[in-house]
Amino acid sequence: MAMIWRRVLGLGLTKSKSKLKSQNFDQLSSSTGAFDRIPFDVFFQILIFLGPKEAARLSVVCKSWKFVVSDNRLWILFLHNLQEESWENIDFSESCLRSGIGHPLLRSLSDQSTSLRYMLIYGQRAQHRGAVLIDGGSGYSKFGWSKDSSPSGYSATFMEFGDLESPMYSRLRHFFVTIYDRMKRKPSTQPVVVAFPICHYYDTESSRAARRQLEEAIYRVLFDMNVPAVCSINQAILALYAARRTSGIAVNIGFRVTSIVPILQGKVMHQVGIEVVGQEALTLTMFLKELMERKNMPVGSLYTIRTLKENLCYVASDYGSELSKDTNASYEVTGEGQFTLSEERFQTGEILFQPRMGGLRMMGLHQAVALCMDHCQAAKETEENDRWFKTIVLAGGTASLPGLPERLAKELSGLVSASMFNDVEVLPPPHGANSAWFGAKLVSNVSTFSEAWCMTKKQFCANYGHHSSIRGK
Repeated sequence: MAMIWRRVLGLGLTKSKSKLKSQNFDQLSSSTGAFDRIPFDVFFQILIFLGPKEAARLSVVCKSWKFVVSDNRLWILFLHNLQEESWENIDFSESCLRSGIGHPLLRSLSDQSTSLRYMLIYGQRAQHRGAVLIDGGSGYSKFGWSKDSSPSGYSATFMEFGDLESPMYSRLRHFFVTIYDRMKRKPSTQPVVVAFPICHYYDTESSRAARRQLEEAIYRVLFDMNVPAVCSINQAILALYAARRTSGIAVNIGFRVTSIVPILQGKVMHQVGIEVVGQEALTLTMFLKELMERKNMPVGSLYTIRTLKENLCYVASDYGSELSKDTNASYEVTGEGQFTLSEERFQTGEILFQPRMGGLRMMGLHQAVALCMDHCQAAKETEENDRWFKTIVLAGGTASLPGLPERLAKELSGLVSASMFNDVEVLPPPHGANSAWFGAKLVSNVSTFSEAWCMTKKQFCANYGHHSSIRGK
């Protein structure tokens, strides 16, 4: 018995949960019977020990029991245990993503959450069957199950699947069929969230038409495969959600391109302008290969080079002063042996800020971000929150290089005005290369996912027509 009570009493609220004292239990309108003589803290732990089903049944006893049992703190604990997800993620999802689009965070999340009924939210989330999550990727795709803690597999991006000359429909179908086969799941059993890549960047008629065609093709292929419901979202938006933001600038250092994407209230602001630079992940990997060859180092496969980049490279706060330091470090790649790098460790990432070092004639990353911020400020899209673009979220595996957020913030401070730079925050990738996948996980777990985020085949046909496919388009 002592062990059981220690377990029960150990289920206390975290610091973030303690902010959510939304009800005063000293003001019960009627008696709870013999439980009136028990200190409420003990009473509360008994409810936790009973579990959500038994606690919910007690709510029908009388008004006092209903008042006690409906306390948000109780159901926050139950939610955390149900999905093994951090309270911050649950709070963000239910506060900001319930309506199907993001909302500006004008108040703190804890203030918003007190108005939510987490007992109802628990019931809605408990009924979720889960969803298939597919991040289309720019270099490779990540796929998995929404109830899992990380992607279960990887494949080539759907833009590179099959014959590049084949119609879009055929390539997409080949891709999705392969994913479902690898996951060993039937398409007809669960909804799917698809993160489609950041492409067709500009606010021109041709780019808008290309984006519409890609999204329509994704829906049409999946519905032809009998998927019950589909949610299709841009990768940049999902990367922002993974950082628990709905507005800001997503800096995605992808495999083949780096894009700086302004997002307001969960919508990509194409009209403001997306900046694109060429210092992508592949460029950094090839530059490291070149630096190693200059020193006559035995270079293995590109996989080996990428492994060294991910484990040894970093971004210097001050490139000049870093050159005078001893930066030697070694790493052993399985099957390839041990490699020792010195200045190559920080020279690799330096081309993000000094692209001419790698023979590239283009803007530095900091210059592209500053230009995007200037465009956002000039656009004045909202008067309610004039600092929405001052949150900069990095995304992508290469964006996880140590020192990158601090260096980017330092460089921006010298490029933008003091008033604009005030309150700027540069956030590291919340989940490295898997940020978009985790953003999709947040969306798929929100209590209103099916109603607010998904499109059914009936809705699709009403919006796009009844054609069976778009082969040849």
